[in-house]
Amino acid sequence: MTLTRVLRRLAIPMLFVVTALLAVQTLAFTGVVLDSSTRHPVAGATITTLAGVTHTNEHGQFVTAHAARSVAVRAPGYLRTEAKLSDETPVTLTLTPFRPKAVYLSVFGITSVTLRNRAVSLADHTVINALVIDVKGDRGLTPYRSATREAIGAAARVTTRVPQAQDFPALLARLHAQHLYLIARIVVFKDDPLADAHPQWSVHTADGQPWRDRENLQWMDPFSHDVWQHNLDVAEEAARMGFDEIQFDYVRFPDKSGLRFALPNTRANRTAAIVEFLQAARTRLAPYNVFISADIFGYVCWNLDDTAIGQQIELLGAALDYISPMLYPSSFTWGLPGCTNPAADPGQIVRRSLAEAMQRTGLPGVRFRPWLQAFRDYAFDHRPFDAAAIKAQVDAADAAGTDGWMLWNPRNHYEVSDLPQR
Repeated sequence: MTLTRVLRRLAIPMLFVVTALLAVQTLAFTGVVLDSSTRHPVAGATITTLAGVTHTNEHGQFVTAHAARSVAVRAPGYLRTEAKLSDETPVTLTLTPFRPKAVYLSVFGITSVTLRNRAVSLADHTVINALVIDVKGDRGLTPYRSATREAIGAAARVTTRVPQAQDFPALLARLHAQHLYLIARIVVFKDDPLADAHPQWSVHTADGQPWRDRENLQWMDPFSHDVWQHNLDVAEEAARMGFDEIQFDYVRFPDKSGLRFALPNTRANRTAAIVEFLQAARTRLAPYNVFISADIFGYVCWNLDDTAIGQQIELLGAALDYISPMLYPSSFTWGLPGCTNPAADPGQIVRRSLAEAMQRTGLPGVRFRPWLQAFRDYAFDHRPFDAAAIKAQVDAADAAGTDGWMLWNPRNHYEVSDLPQR
């Protein structure tokens, strides 16, 4: 019996069937993602459409669940991109290789014309091509008037006043026009103004008093989903303003025992809270096609447990595009086996820590972008970290195939002569 006769017997209108068949044909579209330089396929690229998120296979190929008019693509080691689509399928998309080499600008640095211009001008003579910019810094300050901070009452609790950019998205657009990759640093669980506004969400001492760290600053409870929600609101605010990447810092528990949290302070609970927060960030930020990264202690690359702060390196890769260990030799105060003065051999610290991290996670170098030291040593012999020390760290990171590197100087002071030249 023919299909037409069956449809007539079932009293199904032919127009309905034709429409349904056409709909099935447009439910999906296929494509391939290639490296723009080599034309090799890019495996594991993230594909985002209105229908959701998928990934390319080992041949760079992907299939979406629904037809789409535009698609956003990103992959570690490349610039993110977006493309308009025609009705033709399969579609070929290309990604441009890129490795950020960044310097850090605090809230004070990005709002100071002098400090900002000095940092931007580094790109004229050095390999610097990116900026890490505080969106919510260590003291809860923002370099712009944040509707998210105001809505939750945290902005009113800020006691330190700094200039704020009148049109922060326009400033970011100007920096992008100068071919700079922009990373939004968001300090998550260290947030004194938010603790003042919502003390019920903060960390307390065993006797129920608000706890303050060595800088007299309060922390938020990493188990609190209200705290999660606020930080994801800040992250989305940054994504909407145009940042290429959202970097979470202080995404950990305080390194202090005897504190009170909403849940028992066990290793399993800590690691679950950190991973689930990062997974929630990945889901929340998916529509914006921004890269997601997180900073971790340098010793997390070595410690087999979570370092009592919830950072278990083997568990972090799935939620992040990039893991950023803080490999400052001065912070390796206990040294490493065979290295008792890390400040005297900064390249060794970076080289061995990255090798350890890659071995334990099974991730390639491009999934890591380390923080490197660009400030005077404070733990060993107080030597300045000059061109030789910075070069040793940079060379070690480059040799590991990392997705670039970032230089930390809390005063935002970087000398052209200390940095790798173009």
